[in-house]
Amino acid sequence: ETQLVESGGGLVQPGGSLRLFCVGTGLINGVAFSEYPIFWVRQAPGKELEWVSLILSKGHKTGYIDSVKGRFTISRDNAKNTAYLDMRDLQSEDTATYYCATNRRGENRGQGTQVTVSS
Repeated sequence: ETQLVESGGGLVQPGGSLRLFCVGTGLINGVAFSEYPIFWVRQAPGKELEWVSLILSKGHKTGYIDSVKGRFTISRDNAKNTAYLDMRDLQSEDTATYYCATNRRGENRGQGTQVTVSS
C-alpha cells in the first residue's frame, strides 16, 4: 500500500533539536514521490490539524508558518524518497503529533510521529 511514513520524533527538553523523516513508498494517486510537494502538518491534543511547512517537488521553494520560521528547516532527497524536517530551539508549544502529507489539509499522511517538548 502506498503511504508516507514518518519517524524521528521523541521527547526533548525546551531548546533542544530533532530531525523528522518522511519516507514515501510507492506511488500516491499514480504520482511518484519526486513529483509531489511535501507538507509537514501537526496536531496537538485537543487542537485542529495545523500546517507547519512545505517544500515543492524539486525542493526549489519552501514555506513555513510564522511560529517556526528561523527554527525549522524543511528539505528533501528525492533519490531517497525522503523528506526531512529539522527542528531546533523546540518549545513546549511545538508538542504535537507530526505528519507529512501531500497537501496542507493532511491528505495521504501516515501514522505520524510524536514530538514532546518538556523539561
